[in-house]
Amino acid sequence: MEKEAKFIHLHTHSHYSLLDGLSKLEDLVALAKKFKMPAMAITDHGNMYGAIEFYKLAKKEGIKPIIGVEAYMTAGNRRDKTAEAGGLKRYYHLTLLAKNLEGYKNLIKLVTIANLEGYYYKPRMDKEILRKYSDGIIALSGCLGGELSQTVMKGDIAKADELVREYQDIFGKKNYFIEIQCHPSVENDKNVREALIKLGKKHEVRIVATQDSHYPCSDDHDAHHTLLQINTQSDVKNGTKFEFSDDDFSFINAEQALEMFKDIPEAVENTVKIADMCNLELQLGKWVFPNFKVEDGKNYDEKLRELTYKGLDRLNLKETSEIKERVEYELKIIENKGYAPYFLVVGDLLNYARENGILTTIRGSVAGSMATYLLGITNVNPIEYKLPFERFLNPFRPSPPDIDMDFADNRRDEMIEYVKKKYGEDKVAQIGTFGTMMARGAVKDVARALGYPYAVGDRLSKMIPMGSQGIPMTIDYAMEIVRELKDAYKNEKDTKKIIDLAKKLEGCVRHISVHAAGVVISPLPLVEYVPLQYDPKGENKIITQYDMYNIEEAGLLKFDFLGIRNLAILADAVSLVKRFYNINIDIENIPLDDKKTFELLASG
Repeated sequence: MEKEAKFIHLHTHSHYSLLDGLSKLEDLVALAKKFKMPAMAITDHGNMYGAIEFYKLAKKEGIKPIIGVEAYMTAGNRRDKTAEAGGLKRYYHLTLLAKNLEGYKNLIKLVTIANLEGYYYKPRMDKEILRKYSDGIIALSGCLGGELSQTVMKGDIAKADELVREYQDIFGKKNYFIEIQCHPSVENDKNVREALIKLGKKHEVRIVATQDSHYPCSDDHDAHHTLLQINTQSDVKNGTKFEFSDDDFSFINAEQALEMFKDIPEAVENTVKIADMCNLELQLGKWVFPNFKVEDGKNYDEKLRELTYKGLDRLNLKETSEIKERVEYELKIIENKGYAPYFLVVGDLLNYARENGILTTIRGSVAGSMATYLLGITNVNPIEYKLPFERFLNPFRPSPPDIDMDFADNRRDEMIEYVKKKYGEDKVAQIGTFGTMMARGAVKDVARALGYPYAVGDRLSKMIPMGSQGIPMTIDYAMEIVRELKDAYKNEKDTKKIIDLAKKLEGCVRHISVHAAGVVISPLPLVEYVPLQYDPKGENKIITQYDMYNIEEAGLLKFDFLGIRNLAILADAVSLVKRFYNINIDIENIPLDDKKTFELLASG
């Protein structure tokens, strides 16, 4: 670690601490660079949503990324869905940091188990799984909501002594630190801090200073308070269901940290020592494929070649020199890229759909592949229509192939169940995706949180145009192009207040949901690659905590299982038929349940 490093943030919440953290990852990394901090950690509430994104951003700026999580701990058993004794506390906080790759993988397992087995108001861990997956992890005792701090606050020193010894036994003496913070406006802050320092000296446990950062800069306090009101669906008249004090929870610099902890400077120095202990290196973008079994002993490339050329007989095509040259060219690129198992899996999926009468079709540039035509993945001869293969896949394309599979929506779940049975339930999940606070929504949310009548937020949000062609509208751009909005901001005090706060919230992640099509299939249990949780809608669907972009960075390929209503697929197919053959078809007269009609049009 560089000598100028004096303080490293080890307890930091990004906007992936949903509706509680205000800081976007790029802003946090930029601040760390500005403050000349060679490392920093993110520790979002009970999740690892931003882990890969943060890792890439930090590495790009020459900052050591420390991936962590602020865990929710239960003193009892994670499967017990009741309150703790006396009904006082359902969960406690504990700060966990990955030292290395083993620690990172153990964090994934811990977060997954907390979500799939321990969820009760929050995704909770217990000490049983901490013991099982503690290797490679540094534990800090947590904020004021930590079990140790709560025990000290009650004056139960004997229990506090027991907890220190227990956590040292779980993580090892070198990997357990007592965490202190300095938020003078928070009730019991000073008394707890002093008691924790005494406890550390008593047990010879190192003390570490953290900030519990929830927003980038001090002047973001009001915006963060508004975010909490949005989270709890409250307003200024009623207050929030949980309240931050007027204290500073921003991303402080080293000078501020040294001043805050001037009575115990070694606690600041220990942040650097912990950062020195953390050295995580991830291999991103190294693909792993589902374990597609080839029964006859051939390798993936050999099997793909065999099935491709068998397609000539199935389609009654003669092996001309043009076809052979095209097929060999495509197979060589697929082999060099190592993508043969992907094509075998997709071919198997579509073959299963056909054999079981599940209506399906393919969209996109994959129609330019002769190999996929022969495999039965596509149903258009690219040579006949002069469709180029390179638009789909070429030697210089860095990203993996992407074959969009559309299934009749009433049978899409059958396809996912087939995949689970073939590859194993623990190796298949749907992909998570994040909803963000967009311009219009942010304005409405802020106006409501500030206690304004509904009409105020509605009026302002309607001044903001909708985005177009997949490009979201921003408040700043709306201010440039909408004179009415610009004038309102300039002349109306309330409008200025709402807009200024909304701009700070705009783009923050609001929720996680299920991607419309994305499914991942891994060769090993998914928890070796990605943290998992249930769909928040309560449908018992297991989803990934990484979105489709970070799934690919983690090495897993996305398979698109899009469920489309028959009418929508027919409309697309009819459009193609009209375009290629210049004929008129009245879709109103096509029976939607006529399978032959559907297949005829979809193959057109």
